[in-house]
Amino acid sequence: MTDSAKPRARAADKRRRLTTEAARVLHKQGVERTTLADIAGAADVPVGNVYYYFKTKDELVLAALSEHGAHLDEFTGRLDQLPDPRDRLKALIEAWIDQREVAARYGCPTGTLAVELDKRADGVLDTQAGMVIRRLLDWTGGQFRALGLPDPDDLAVALVSAYQGMSLLANALRDPDLMARQGVRLLHWLDSLQTPDQTD
Repeated sequence: MTDSAKPRARAADKRRRLTTEAARVLHKQGVERTTLADIAGAADVPVGNVYYYFKTKDELVLAALSEHGAHLDEFTGRLDQLPDPRDRLKALIEAWIDQREVAARYGCPTGTLAVELDKRADGVLDTQAGMVIRRLLDWTGGQFRALGLPDPDDLAVALVSAYQGMSLLANALRDPDLMARQGVRLLHWLDSLQTPDQTD
C-alpha cells in the first residue's frame, strides 16, 4: 500500500467502524437516547473525528439503516444458495429464532427503528427504515412466488408481520421462549402450505 493510500484506508476503516457501531448502539439504546459520543466510544474513534464523516446524528442513523439493509442483502444472498425456496424461508425463520435473546432484549433492529423514527415529523428517516422492511417483504414474496403459491405478496406480509409481532411481544415481555415457540409455529405453517404440484 502506498503512503498516500494509507490515510484513505484508515479513513474508510473509521467510517466503517462508526457505521457498524451506529447500527448496534442505536438498536440497543434507541435514537433519542444515543449520542454521537456513545457511537464514537463504541467505534473507538475520537468524538471530534465523527463530524468529519457524519455532520449530524441523523446522518449516522441513515448510515445505520444502510448497514441493516446491507446485512439483510448479505443474509438473503446466503439463503439464496439453498436450492429450495421453502428451505430458504425456513432458514430465515430459524435465524429469527436464533436471535431470540437479542430480540427479547432490544426488539427487531429495523422494526424498532422504524417505530421510533415514525414519531418524528420530518418523514425522511422513517421512510428509509420502511425501505429496508420492504426489501425483506420483496425477497420473502419472491420465495413464495417461486413455490407457485397463490397470493405470494400477502403470504410475505403474513410472515414478516408474524416476525415483527413475535419480536415486539418477546421484547415487551422479555421472553425469548415466546419467540422460539412462535418460530416453530411459523415453520409448521410453512410446511402446511401446499404448492400446486402437491394438490394435483
